[in-house]
Formats: sequence, C-alpha cells, structure tokens
Amino acid sequence: MLQCIFILSDSGEVIVEKQMVGHRVDRAICGWFWDYVLANAAGDPSKILQVVVSPTHYLFQIYRNGVTFLACTQVEMPPLMAIEFLSRVADVLTDYLGDLNEDIIKDNFVIVYQILDEMMDNGFPLTTEPNILKELIAPPNIVNKMLNVVTGKSSTLGSKLPDAAASFVPWRTTVVKDASNEVYVNIVEELDACVNREGVLVKCEAYGEIQVNCSLPGVPELTMSFANPTIMNDFTFHPCVRFRPWESDQVLSFVPPDGQFKLMSYRVKKLKKTPIYVKPQLTSDSGNCRVSVMVGIRNDPGKPIDSITVQFQLPPLIVSADLTANYGTVDILADKTCLWTIGQIPKDKAPALSGNLRLEEGLAQLHTMPTFQVKFKIMGVALSGLQIDKLDVKNTPSAPYKGFRAQTQAGKYEVRS
Repeated sequence: MLQCIFILSDSGEVIVEKQMVGHRVDRAICGWFWDYVLANAAGDPSKILQVVVSPTHYLFQIYRNGVTFLACTQVEMPPLMAIEFLSRVADVLTDYLGDLNEDIIKDNFVIVYQILDEMMDNGFPLTTEPNILKELIAPPNIVNKMLNVVTGKSSTLGSKLPDAAASFVPWRTTVVKDASNEVYVNIVEELDACVNREGVLVKCEAYGEIQVNCSLPGVPELTMSFANPTIMNDFTFHPCVRFRPWESDQVLSFVPPDGQFKLMSYRVKKLKKTPIYVKPQLTSDSGNCRVSVMVGIRNDPGKPIDSITVQFQLPPLIVSADLTANYGTVDILADKTCLWTIGQIPKDKAPALSGNLRLEEGLAQLHTMPTFQVKFKIMGVALSGLQIDKLDVKNTPSAPYKGFRAQTQAGKYEVRS
C-alpha cells in the first residue's frame, strides 16, 4: 500500500504531492531523499537504486526526463508493484501531455492531480488503462484551457462512467473512432555492452520492446509469431496478451488496445558481437597524458550506423585539455565531459581523436583512467537477431495494412581504458 506520491524537479523541489491514505506523509521525507541523492549520486537520481530505505519509510523512485517520481510507504509491500505503478504513471502522463518535464507538469497541474486520483484508491492501483482514463479525464486541449481561463472552472472530467470499465477487455474502447484499418509493429532494442582494457567483450546483451500502433475497427484478434522466440529471456507482457498460448507455443495472442502501446519487453543475453569498435589508448608521464581514440566498424549490420558519439569524463586532476579529431567535432562541456560527435563513419578513413591532457603540477602520471561511453543508432535491424515470422489479424471487415520496422540503439555501452 502506497501512502503518498511526490513528483520532484531536478533540483529536489516538490512539484506535485498526492496523499493516498488518511495518514499524511510529511514533506520532510523529500528533503531526506534529496540529501541521500546528493550524498550518494552527486544529485543525479538516475544513479541510485529504485528502492531506498529511510529511517521512517520505504521509498520507491523512478527518474524520467529530469523528473523524479517518489512513492512512500511504512508497510511491507512488493517493491516491483510500486516501481511498475510509478512507471505506469509516468507513461500515462507522457501519453496525456505529449512530453514530460517540470514546466509541462506545472502547466497541467490540475490534470496531473486528477489522473493520480483516478489511478490509485486508498493506496492501491485502481484504473491504469489510458483509454479508460481518457474517458474519465479529457486530455488537455485549447478549448479546455480557454474555458478554464474564462470561467475559472475545469471541464476535463467526464460526465459518465466509461464503457470500457465494464468490458472484458478494459484496455480497449468499445467504439473505435477513425479506424484506418492499419497495424504497425516496431522492434526497438538497446544494446548494453562492456569492453575491458584489453579490448575483450566482457558483456553484451540487448533489451528490446515490441511496440505496436493499432488502428483497427471493432474487436480484432491478433496472433504474432517469431522465427526464433527461444533467444528471448526475462520477458514481460501487456495485460492484453494471453499467457497460455505463449507458454505452450511461444505465440502472442491478444486483443490490442487502440493506438500506441508496448506489447512486450524482453532481453537477449550473451551476444558475441558489437557493430562498432572503440580503441582508446592513454599514456602519461612528466605531467602530460597523451590520448588516442580510434573508432571503426567491427561487424557491418547491413544498415547505416548513425548518430555515433563517444564521450568520457576528464579525470579530476586535469588542468587543461587539447583534443582534436580528424572527423567530427570535439567539445569540452561545462562538467568536464569530452563529447566527440561523429555521426556516420566515412568509408575513406577511420575516425580518430588525439590530443594531450595537462596534469596538475606535481602529478607525474594519471592514476585514474576514464571510461568511454558510446552511443549510436541503427535503423532497420534488430542486432539481437529477433525476427517476426507472421502476424495474423482476425475479426476485421477487410484485410488490414500491416507494417514492420526495427531499430537498435546503444544503451549502456562502455569501453574501459
């Protein structure tokens, strides 16, 4: 049972406070939490655990786009339920408001508060399906904002109970408006990898999501099968997925929600290859540290590798840095992060960064070596090798259009030096 939810800015300010039960949680718990973040993660909530134990409460937190969602309780409860509920709150708010940041939440405070009021009742999750919430609370638009300014009254609340609340498929509205008879499936993967100082791939795995954009009339029945489902691990499903067909035949059978939704997530472990290599070399003596970094294609995925960047944190004892690249741009940011923006790797030469770091006086060698963070994006391919074999659609008046797409981007991709 969650007793309270706070939404915090990136400076620790309380933007929204929603008390869920009769026993009020004091805001002082937010001050304790932010002191904990400053002490353990230098003010970055994304770097701390999602479950924190304070002297008086159990705290659960997730971090999205500079906004921290913090839930408190004093009783034992499944931590994954609290984390999943906070993630659902963040997803619903993003769906309602189009984006999620401090200014947008402040501008739509009333709607945010109403959504929290409907999503939880007396500390327990109640209504979490977006299509039901949108019938209860209208998404913000220009008309509602003008009425609110002119009359001082909000007209976002619906006047009747949503039909889907009594349906056997509550995630889908009973009457789908403007259905174009199309369904799009998108495989989105993040590649997490760790390469040690000798250039050996220590860990490589892909976290993926099957995202669906459905615009089908009526109550369609969809069945999706994969060419190689056995490579997937740690999968989670949208409530619309029937678990028994998956358990017996590795087939996804479901009645989809209308619009965009995440059908499932999965993880593919122990991958053996990465699309690009990054080879850093640092040598230091006499108060100077020479830096050389080379980037190239290790395994061609068959599609262009875009948006390549390499960044690393300058060690704290560096006085000055003089770094240049034969391709792309090099920037030293205010927080002493070196950002090398490459884009696409050219065919005629391998991008290389080189330069010199000046150490503090009295320091002969660099004792702390930086870790290089790599980012990239590949459209049209899932590096895990997952492939959709077939998508069948039933209970529609005519054959729908079906579209498929895949993309892979770097997640936590680290190269040690």
